[in-house]
Amino acid sequence: MGIVKIDDDLHEQVRLSSAVMCRSINAQAEFWMKIGMLAETNPTLSFIEIVAMQRAGPARLAA
Repeated sequence: MGIVKIDDDLHEQVRLSSAVMCRSINAQAEFWMKIGMLAETNPTLSFIEIVAMQRAGPARLAA
């Protein structure tokens, strides 16, 4: 575990989204980072496809 410094505006966006999604601020940031990493390594998949594959099991789609 470590500390990641992010821009104040991005932190505010994470905070607002975390409230809507009923996640902690850290969990929301981690979700966005994970989805972003998977999107970069699987550029032909949509957000919906990535989330569906993750729901089916993390081994289905690896970074």
